[in-house]
Amino acid sequence: MIELSNIKKAFNQNQPNEYWALHGIDLSIEAGKVTAFRGPSGSGKTTLLTIVGCLSRPTSGRVRFKGEDISGLPERFLTDIRRQSFGFVFQQFNLIKGLSALENVILPAFPTGRPRSELVAKAGDIFDQLKLGHRSAAKVEWLSGGEQQRVAIARALINDPEVIIADEPTANLDTALSKEFMAILEGFTAAGKTVLLTSHDPLVVESSAVHRVVGMRDGRLTEA
Repeated sequence: MIELSNIKKAFNQNQPNEYWALHGIDLSIEAGKVTAFRGPSGSGKTTLLTIVGCLSRPTSGRVRFKGEDISGLPERFLTDIRRQSFGFVFQQFNLIKGLSALENVILPAFPTGRPRSELVAKAGDIFDQLKLGHRSAAKVEWLSGGEQQRVAIARALINDPEVIIADEPTANLDTALSKEFMAILEGFTAAGKTVLLTSHDPLVVESSAVHRVVGMRDGRLTEA
């Protein structure tokens, strides 16, 4: 589904503080599976996921998504692919304070032009799946950490993406909530979605919900 060929990524290229985060990554990612990227901080995991999710571009190399080379597409096309095909769950959740859980979830879908009533109904279905319907009207700053994470998951699902990308999704959760998140992941793959995540947490990478673990260190693959 996703193929990475000789992906390299530099920051501050040709500057005194030039830094190469990725050094020639070759990787194929299978559809409908959970792939976990494991490695220490600074290993390049998050950088790689931002490239896969069309949030940034590689300095060199090629990214193919469902057989199409998307590496050189104009930004407006990458934006469409990102909105239609990828859902993101960030480590800090990135929810907007002052807005309700429902408003946070439907916000990414407004650019699609779908009627608000349709988005509210879709969000309601997702909230029911995540056992969060009773909190949909609450401002996100009033929610617990586990509830905030489920709002972030709901937001990632609102456009029915094929791929879910989660960066250290359990970093701020206790053991019980981390196990709950992994159970939610199994539901994603049962629904045919592809999941890519990064984690330091053995509870995550050793979970039965994870089909494949890819090790990284110093911008290179150590196991795949």
